[in-house]
Amino acid sequence: MASKDYYEILGVSKDASADDIKKAFRQLAKKYHPDMNKDDPSAAEKFKEVNEAYQVLGDETKRQQYDTYGSAAFDGSAPQGDYSSYSSGFGGFGGFGDIFESFFGGMGGGSSRQRRNGPERGADIETELRIEFREAAEGVKKEVKISRRETCVHCHGTGAKPGTSTKTCPTCNGTGQKRSQTGFGMFTITTCPTCGGEGTIVESPCEHCHGTGTTSQLRTISLNIPAGIDDGQIMTVSGQGHAGRKGGENGDVYIRIRVRPSRTWRREGQDLYMDIDISFAQAALGDSITVPTLTGDVKYDLPAGTQTGTTFRLRDKGIKYLRQNRNGDLYVKVNVVVPKKLTDRQKELLAEFAGMSVPQKKGKIFRK
Repeated sequence: MASKDYYEILGVSKDASADDIKKAFRQLAKKYHPDMNKDDPSAAEKFKEVNEAYQVLGDETKRQQYDTYGSAAFDGSAPQGDYSSYSSGFGGFGGFGDIFESFFGGMGGGSSRQRRNGPERGADIETELRIEFREAAEGVKKEVKISRRETCVHCHGTGAKPGTSTKTCPTCNGTGQKRSQTGFGMFTITTCPTCGGEGTIVESPCEHCHGTGTTSQLRTISLNIPAGIDDGQIMTVSGQGHAGRKGGENGDVYIRIRVRPSRTWRREGQDLYMDIDISFAQAALGDSITVPTLTGDVKYDLPAGTQTGTTFRLRDKGIKYLRQNRNGDLYVKVNVVVPKKLTDRQKELLAEFAGMSVPQKKGKIFRK
């Protein structure tokens, strides 16, 4: 089995910190999660690969073994030592939903998992922003309005009326779970029906948040969109999502960029394509034509005898590569336009050029 470069998969260096690895995993897991890429059949496989890399690099012991033996330490082909305890180390999460909820708190603002008594990360927010073609090509600063849940400033997130406090749930004694015996010494553990898994109850709810601990607020986020961004790409604003609970960190905001098409250019990757109409005379004799580009009009000298459908390239006149100091190219396709109406003189000249006779007005015939 070929050795896998888990650092490369997560896009981090070999001396990356645990926080850097965790952050990289979050971003990639969000990017390739199957629920967000239903039209991309390869997303699920990429998601599994990212998860596999994180399961190793996110664990200090496994990471040390990987740095020594590579991915062979986990597929049974390591040269020596007993690493069987790691061979199934990629099963720590039950599936896509478990992984996603563990890191992002679920997509709908909640989680199907039983709530824990410790800090909980806030849910993420997804939205779209539509920009113009030239704004995407050149980069632009935009403001995005979002509605998010924030910690109530009156009860400080407890949900209890100021001056009062929460009480330990009498049903579960603060565990958030209810244990029931089913017979034969077997037990089932379910979420406490009284406190909903919180472990505490609010006897006097806060009047401002109605006991939820959060209030809905409309906020404006400033977004610096880089030059070269493409339609459908997602930008992440960390820590600006819904508020966490019990001291947990805020979620993130994921903004999908939608770019309006251009009437002039057609984009493919970082290259631009366009058509230009020229006359028969320009094609036959050659001419200097004006070509519109993102940085302004430029002159291009058409050679004599240019055929319709000919495509020429203007280097570096395309879209800027993200985080790179270079541009794609502009490809211009030439279309020779045949006029539908001609004057008598034009017909005469064309007839002479073609070496043929054409009938003219008043019964006259012009010959070569």
